[in-house]
Amino acid sequence: MTIRTELLDEILSDYETPEDLLGQDGILDDLKKALMERALGAELADHLGYEKHGVPPAGDGNRRNGASSKRVTMESGQIEISVPRDRDASFTPKLVAKGQSRLPGFDDKVISMYARGMTVREIRGHLEELYGIGVSPDLISRVTDAVLDEVKGWQTRPLDPLYPVIFFDALRVKIRDEGIVRNKAVYLALGVGRDGCKEVLGLWIEQTEGAKFWLKVMNELKTRGVEDVLIAVVDGLKGFPDAINAVFPKTSVQTCIVHLLRHSLSLASWKDRKRLVPGLKAIYRAANEAEALDRLVDFEAEWGGKYPSIAMSWRRNWEQVIPMFAYPPDIRRILYTTNAIESLHGQVRKVIKNRGHFPNDEAATKLIYLALRNVEKKWKMPAREWKAALNQFAILFEDRMAYSGMPE
Repeated sequence: MTIRTELLDEILSDYETPEDLLGQDGILDDLKKALMERALGAELADHLGYEKHGVPPAGDGNRRNGASSKRVTMESGQIEISVPRDRDASFTPKLVAKGQSRLPGFDDKVISMYARGMTVREIRGHLEELYGIGVSPDLISRVTDAVLDEVKGWQTRPLDPLYPVIFFDALRVKIRDEGIVRNKAVYLALGVGRDGCKEVLGLWIEQTEGAKFWLKVMNELKTRGVEDVLIAVVDGLKGFPDAINAVFPKTSVQTCIVHLLRHSLSLASWKDRKRLVPGLKAIYRAANEAEALDRLVDFEAEWGGKYPSIAMSWRRNWEQVIPMFAYPPDIRRILYTTNAIESLHGQVRKVIKNRGHFPNDEAATKLIYLALRNVEKKWKMPAREWKAALNQFAILFEDRMAYSGMPE
């Protein structure tokens, strides 16, 4: 629709400064108010069957009955409008429903600020400073709590039958529980689908982990449609191997090399870390298991006297380190260079870093979910190495890739 130039000129006849147009109670606010009241008047005319100052239908006693004042909140600020009424109180406006005080767009703005890690106090200050909108903490909580219904749908949505790789890991957050602030784990499952695209499959908050917890998670994934997982990449999660193999018996459990490398370096002094890296890289980049073990022995010979705990950590996890040596380089690179779960955690931590602690599990869930939702919007393309890795998956797991029922 094109607005006539003459009408625009008339509206802007008193315009002198940008404040006159865009400021509070400026021309734009007046125009919004006039348009909304005009639309509400048209809705009432349609409801009653006659225009204002027109002739009412015969036999219908319902009539106009004045108007009531209502303050509504929009993205750009608050505005007071006049809402027409009828005698029977049967008129239900569509533009601004009964009981509605916020127009579409305002809630999205609040949720967007919350998803970026702003606290309730910061959101209130931002709305007050930019738009002159005064809102209560309870209102912001009610708006963001609406996300929990979205989380429930997301956490139970159907999943693909096959995931070539799923990364499982946890990050720690402080959550108040029964009056005590506790360190709780937020467990995330990051799947890499057959198309190479990443997808967060779910999040779970628990005080402790173990086989029973992981069995519940695996059964949940199976209920949602997952039939097979080729490789599960984890970081020493307690009880995980037994639980996943009970539900997905063919899945290979692989220790996350990035985590193991980072843990190894944390055991050394800062000045030695750079010198340790070549020896550790030689282990996980070895051509096969036998060569990897030789490189581990070499590392022990050079550094075992000063840092015995590093080699011990590799030997302790060796059974979950060696599965990747059965795979060609294209698949290995997906496992130890993608570092997908660490990148995800880093972006989530940026959002939650301003929180001293969360008041409950639900508060942590909604903020972390919103952070994940923002991160996932940026995931548009598979990893650069994925095409080559997929060809290798198709050869190594030919029967299982075909069984998934997905197109080649």
